Amino acid sequence: MKAPSCPFNEIVAKIKVLTLDVRTALSEDELSDRLRRFFGDGGLGLEVKVDGPGRLTFEGGGGYVAVKFCAEGARTLLKIVTNGWAVQVKRFVTELP
Repeated sequence: MKAPSCPFNEIVAKIKVLTLDVRTALSEDELSDRLRRFFGDGGLGLEVKVDGPGRLTFEGGGGYVAVKFCAEGARTLLKIVTNGWAVQVKRFVTELP
């Protein structure tokens, strides 16, 4: 039996621009590595356009994924904005610990 579709998933599939704030148990370095593997080479193949302390921007396929992240106590705060990659961003954040 197939699970019923999630209304949020249906909405995200139609969204072009999405902004999320997420807290994760990953360190800043672990999060940076995971972002690069998911969105960059070996993942979606987006090109890294901005690469600095606590920030990355990936571009490609007519859109972008821009992230800022910083330590917040024992967790890391991730602010992620995308245009054109909302479904993939949702998948990325739902897989974070």
